[in-house]
Amino acid sequence: MAGQRGRYSCRGMRSLVLIGHGSHLNSDSARAVFRYADLLRGAGLFDEVIEGYWKEEPSLRQVLRTTASTDVTVIPMFISEGYFTETVIPRELGLGHQGPVPPEGIARVIGGRTVRYTLPYGVHPAMTDVIVARAREVLPELGADGPADGIETALIVLGHGTTRNENSSRVIHENAARLAGTGLFSEVHALFLDEEPRVNGWPDRVRAPRVVIVPFFASEGWHTLETIPQDLGLTGQVTDFPGNPHGPQQVLYARPVGTHAAIADVIVHLAEEARGTLGPGGDAERGHEAAWQAFLSRARAGTRIGELLITPELGVFEVRHQLDEGRPGGDLMTLVTPEGVRDQVRVTDGGEHRPVHTLRSVPRGWRAVLNEADLRRAVHYAYPAMVEETYAHSCHALRPTPWATTARRQTGIYAKVQRAVPEQVERVATRVCGACLRTRLWAGERLTHSFLDGVPGGMPCAEACTFLVAEVREEVARKKAAAASDD
Repeated sequence: MAGQRGRYSCRGMRSLVLIGHGSHLNSDSARAVFRYADLLRGAGLFDEVIEGYWKEEPSLRQVLRTTASTDVTVIPMFISEGYFTETVIPRELGLGHQGPVPPEGIARVIGGRTVRYTLPYGVHPAMTDVIVARAREVLPELGADGPADGIETALIVLGHGTTRNENSSRVIHENAARLAGTGLFSEVHALFLDEEPRVNGWPDRVRAPRVVIVPFFASEGWHTLETIPQDLGLTGQVTDFPGNPHGPQQVLYARPVGTHAAIADVIVHLAEEARGTLGPGGDAERGHEAAWQAFLSRARAGTRIGELLITPELGVFEVRHQLDEGRPGGDLMTLVTPEGVRDQVRVTDGGEHRPVHTLRSVPRGWRAVLNEADLRRAVHYAYPAMVEETYAHSCHALRPTPWATTARRQTGIYAKVQRAVPEQVERVATRVCGACLRTRLWAGERLTHSFLDGVPGGMPCAEACTFLVAEVREEVARKKAAAASDD
């Protein structure tokens, strides 16, 4: 990828947005997206690389506002097509599209930005090479014409599978078919956890004495580290099965494809192939730049945003928790990169995940020393979209979305929030939003002064966040369960 540096250098500005699922519970859930964003950012192929999430921040409803360019390519960081890539992400981004995404992607103009939405990275044909690369890690004898030691070797491409969307399993079958035609393996099987043919029946299907299993999963997690090894009786990277129906067999268990470094190249291919990327590129988005200049003008004189204190010092900026004001720098852990700040503020002092960054729970005990460019990124990580949305609010350009509109938009397991009565929503909001710095414009509250006016906790909330939506869903479910038990 380093050899591709500067590919877009003679064109206008381009922003790349990587979309992940995220989690309300697990701070590690976004690490794979972070990793690829960092790789691509370091390669210099795009003017900026931004991450957005379904269940974290910046949310899908916010992320386009955080891009500095009017030319934006959005890539869903999912292993296959399905509900999120075909329904949730297009809906939340406002693409006006539902259903399968065409191979060339979708292009729309949204808020003055040209937005290109691609297929998920996992369906790109180059993923076949990533599967082979993972297989070679556990079987170095695998050459260009098959195993050099001549032992017949089968490959199992293992997918999750689901009965809810047939496109989810299609990519597994397509990769298995391509690999079957290469002659690298004596057998190639597409097997699944949650649909037929299921992987726990592999001993009856596979005849080769050696078997390589490559999980077609986006990341290391519960399935790849626990349930798959337990269900299949794997004891490590290599496991012998002496009593199988077709004779003794040895299983080599590879790491999931989604954590391989080559995924960064797959993302670049997708971005290049997206509809319209051969055009001249975009310009700097004027509202975005104006927002940051308004913030930086305050930062250069010293300011506070949320729980953070920003102090200019000899051409750089120090950032620390406001409650650590006055503590000697030697008593605090020193961070020197925006990514260091990002990782620091993802959890509370007690180690709990912070999916909503404006909750009053930023950990203490650290300081960051950053130049002006890095300060912008660090503040973006600490309070995603807040600079852009607060500036838009000050210009009367931030339109609140009432709860009823947010509720009507929900589908799948969250559709039940449409049944929540106002009293339920307010009860949950009192508990959840009471610990948040933002003012609920979506509930009719007014914000007259913000951190851009010198009021640290002044931040707008234009729409109920996914964390609140999830909590309202739980409230509705509890009420239904309580009513059923009374009956």
